[in-house]
Parts: sequence; structure tokens; C-alpha cells
Amino acid sequence: MMKHSIIVLIVAGLFGGMPALAQSPQQDGVKVGAMSPMRIFAPTGALEKQAALQYSQTLQQAENQHALGPDNHPQVIRLRAIANRLIPYTYRWNERSRSWKWEINLLGSKQINAYCMPGGKIAFYTGILDTLKLTDDEVAIVMGHEIAHALREHGAERAGKAAVANFGVKLAEIIAGAKGYDPNLAGTVAGGVANVSMLAFSREDETEADIVGLDIAARAGYDPRAGIALWQKMGMVNKNSPPQWLSTHPAGNSRIAEIRRHLPEVMPLYARAKGADLASLPAYRTNAGNIAPVTYP
Repeated sequence: MMKHSIIVLIVAGLFGGMPALAQSPQQDGVKVGAMSPMRIFAPTGALEKQAALQYSQTLQQAENQHALGPDNHPQVIRLRAIANRLIPYTYRWNERSRSWKWEINLLGSKQINAYCMPGGKIAFYTGILDTLKLTDDEVAIVMGHEIAHALREHGAERAGKAAVANFGVKLAEIIAGAKGYDPNLAGTVAGGVANVSMLAFSREDETEADIVGLDIAARAGYDPRAGIALWQKMGMVNKNSPPQWLSTHPAGNSRIAEIRRHLPEVMPLYARAKGADLASLPAYRTNAGNIAPVTYP
């Protein structure tokens, strides 16, 4: 009976029918659902240890290639100052982040990228800072987004979903074989369905990270309207991006629309952090002259 229940639970998870195991925090900012129960199939503690090892190896490799930003580099100092303002507002989203050994480093690369591994291991590439000429507010939006992935344990969620998807493929092969069909063909079809589902799950994670990141940045005193300017800039350098339904990231226009939708929830947080009235806040202005200023509706 126990074995049967576990199988039912796994199959239900594959089709989105599992109950929530963790609730989102009660708050006055953005509202998101509970963290995915699929996390139980990939222990977070183990992922954090693995991430710490991989992060250490990445830093060592960068140092060997003279591509690791030194502690006294102005951009390293800047990134760490922004992180220090954001981190206290992570606790409301995941209490475990209080015990994380946060690290923030700069890697010399033309890649337009940044990430935060499980356990608070953050890296920015010089490419995203230099190419997009990010303001502090825009850096905070990027960093808040990446931190949100770690807080919401999206790494464990994706690993859990992958495990369930693989189980579904094997199950399809077994059932097809039992009914006299070609199990290899059934496995290929099921694998294709699972792959598309995983892409959709990833887009959901990206949207959630956008929203949670806005909340964290606003509470720390960074203008959440910078998220709109950020994705306008990203749109200028990602003109050849794949169609939204085949991408793990939502299209830029979709992200901008989602950010606009949540501004009424996060702008009061920003105003409070700045000790100002919402109506008195000036329009957000990016430092990129060829992008129109973003105003709050």
C-alpha cells in the first residue's frame, strides 16, 4: 500500500495534481503560490553542497585565467554593496537563507548573464554590466531575480520534475510493452511531451523569480520600474531569441507586461523604503540614452 501511494503521488505530480507542501509568506507585497512540492524528490541540502563545490571550482578556474574580479575592483565592491542591501529581505521568503554563506563575485566574460546557485552563491559576468550599462537599480533587479531562484528552490524543483518526467517515460515504455506496442516509440513520444512540459515549468519559474525579485529589490530601496528598462535593454541585444513557447524564458514583452502588472504591489514598498510618498516619486530614468524613460502609470 505504501509503495502504491508513492507511485500515485509521483504520477499526480507529473500532471500537476500534487498538494502544496510549503506555503508562501504572508506579506504586503507580491503574492505567489506555495513552493513546488516537487522539491521533495531532490534534497535541497545536497544541492547546496553540490552548488558550493561547483561555485568554488568556477572561481578557481576564473582565477587561473585571470578572469576573477579582485575584492578591490569597483564593480565587485558595487555588487557586494547591492547584495548586502538585498539579503536581509530574503529571509521572509526562505528562512534557510539566514544560514547561507553568501558569496558575490565578478567573472570576466562577454556573456550577458548572472546567476545565484542554491545556498546564495552569486556570480555576475562583466558582459551584462558592460553591454547593458546597468544602473544600480537594474543590477538590483537582476540580482533579486537570480536570488529568488535560490530562495524558491527552483533548482530542487527542476531536479524533482526531471526525475518524475523520467519516471513517466519509463512507465510509458512498460505499459506500451505490456500492450504489445513498441516501447521505444512510446518512450520517444512520452519523452517529447515531458521535454515540452519542462520548458513550460522553467518559464513559470522565471516569471516567479521576476516577481519575487521585484519585491526584494523594492524593499531594499531599489526602483522596481528598473525591471522594465532592463528588459527593454535585453530586447535590444536579443533580437534573435527563439519563440516564447520553445524558450525556457518568457519573451521580453511578456516579462515587461508582468512587471507592469505587479508595480502597484511593489511601488509602495519602494516608496516606504525611500521614506517618500508614492505620488512624489520621480519617473525612473535609465542611463541608456536610446531607451525612453520608464514612468509609473
